[in-house]
Amino acid sequence: MDIAGLISDEEVRQFQEDGAICLRRVFDQRWVDEVTTGVERNIAEPSDYAGTLKADEDDQGGFFDDYYNWRRIPEYAAFVHEAPVAPMVARLMQSETAAFYHEHLLVKWPGTFKRTPWHHDQPYYPVDGHQTCSIWMPVDPVAESACVQFVRGSHNWGRWFVPRKFASESNYTLDEPGSTPMMKEIRFEDVPPIDEHPEQYDILSWDMEPGDVIAFHMLALHGAAGNQSLTHARRVLVTRWFGDDTRFATRPWEISPTVTGGLKPGDPMACDEFPLIWPRS
Repeated sequence: MDIAGLISDEEVRQFQEDGAICLRRVFDQRWVDEVTTGVERNIAEPSDYAGTLKADEDDQGGFFDDYYNWRRIPEYAAFVHEAPVAPMVARLMQSETAAFYHEHLLVKWPGTFKRTPWHHDQPYYPVDGHQTCSIWMPVDPVAESACVQFVRGSHNWGRWFVPRKFASESNYTLDEPGSTPMMKEIRFEDVPPIDEHPEQYDILSWDMEPGDVIAFHMLALHGAAGNQSLTHARRVLVTRWFGDDTRFATRPWEISPTVTGGLKPGDPMACDEFPLIWPRS
């Protein structure tokens, strides 16, 4: 496989510097259809992790999400193992390998007022290291007003923010201080009030079509408005990936998802539960 042909040197540079990049038409109709079928199956057969959030009782739509279903939804498994996503993220991460963590379905039905609060993902997860990448793949056209937004370069701030509950937008409760040997100096801060001072930040967002994706670092601050369309859903599958330098970590709150693969602090993330997808065996 021509990995360099999938992702250019300029796109690698942009991902490394900005923390988020929109890649156009990287998946053909076969993979759009495959993922769409999986999304429809997931919505019809949700797991115990699934839930729907609404801004208030007047919210016409709802923000539905579900995750960690790739082993039971064959279309998700096919995408992870067979689509060229693993070599693509390995190149973006500048990693020799790409291990798969889990997928996350995010659906904002027409007329959804509920927003996604500003946050970054890595503090939710039991992972330290810098070679991380998530792929945000819509199966519907997405207007920029409904697209996820990113603070350019925030993954390189050297700052970690307390996870936030999507329902209440309040911080997770800090149960106990703690970190792995790899992250002894880590200190968690409150997410800055980005919406109160948007002029202070360089915000990235895009209009998107099926086949386009956003690749973003797990420390990139991001959030999203609701879905103002009264006729079109915003269905997105996110897949999450790890590179060479990632190690299992502890967190001072319950991780999400709660699976650990039997790993101990300092262990490489690639394992039976989080399989190595690239290079192909």
